Amino acid sequence: MTDFSDQPGKVRDGQGFDLAALRIWLKKSAPELAGDDLVVEQFGRGYSNLTYLLRSGSREVVLRRAPPGVKIKSAHDMGREYRILSRLADVWPKAPRAFAACDDESIVGTPFYLMERVHGVILRQKVPRGLTLDAPTMERVSTSTIDTLAEIHTLDYARAGLSDLGKPAGYIARQVNGWAERYRKAQTDEVPQVDALGAWLVANMPKETGATLIHNDFKYDNVVLAPDLSGVRAVLDWEMATLGDPLMDLGTTLGYWIDADDPPVFQVMVFGPTNLPGNIRRIDLVRRWQEKTGRDASNVLYYYANALFKLAVVAQQLYKRWKDGLTKEDRYAIMLEGVKAVTSSALHAIDKGRIDRLSES
Repeated sequence: MTDFSDQPGKVRDGQGFDLAALRIWLKKSAPELAGDDLVVEQFGRGYSNLTYLLRSGSREVVLRRAPPGVKIKSAHDMGREYRILSRLADVWPKAPRAFAACDDESIVGTPFYLMERVHGVILRQKVPRGLTLDAPTMERVSTSTIDTLAEIHTLDYARAGLSDLGKPAGYIARQVNGWAERYRKAQTDEVPQVDALGAWLVANMPKETGATLIHNDFKYDNVVLAPDLSGVRAVLDWEMATLGDPLMDLGTTLGYWIDADDPPVFQVMVFGPTNLPGNIRRIDLVRRWQEKTGRDASNVLYYYANALFKLAVVAQQLYKRWKDGLTKEDRYAIMLEGVKAVTSSALHAIDKGRIDRLSES
């Protein structure tokens, strides 16, 4: 049977670090990895924090660090992510266990932490060649994924020692205003769609519905599936997790979730195989989440539009990095078009008054 588990590759240019300095630190914090046979490889090609595999003999651990040259501390707080995982793993089996952290930037260039490696399949934009994702498989994967998000939203975060993770009161307003401010700081061009969407979000801001633990970046490529695709084994990338309104978190997932019949402008935003046959649609995802959590999501359009606004801001931040010469990767050069596409998509959904059947007149 072919193993489609997520595998690392060669460390990419400009994203390596001094192995000698790391080995010295490992002698104190993880001595079983400090040998001369230490090998470092790198996972994925995401836009956020960087993830590496450290291997020494049969021992493997994952190292997470912030990307070099990025000053948005709130989105790359390794110490915070370490604290979340080190506590959450005690009460929830889908949280990888973190066991060591370092805030000394002289070791690998940024703060970092170590966590266990969870073997499994991660579905990204490009599906591994030969992996069969037929309709029954995608139905099982997609329902297991949304059920996992519901699990997060019904966790007893106090029992996990995470009551101090955030300030739930006023969360929606802080998010809407905060992302608007992030856009202003990263703005390089006039994009009228951004202004229109931002104004709508302020004018239509809903009341809070109660706080839970929220992930804030829940999508296929942050979920580790069992090798046989029978269900979710782990959830990754907790650096933006906090306490807040879970409808905002649901909206974030919807923003990444492209339906097969979405207009072409939506299809260019695909973050994973959510548009394959068998994958549940956005509206069905909402219904299942409501059943699992017992919460009302009748005003889901607002949270969906807010999620698309956040995606536009992230795209703008990445574009500014390229324009300022902080990265030379070609994929960042086209991000301005992404800003326009994502905000246009949100305005289209608002005009339709729904989150599904957006190709219909």
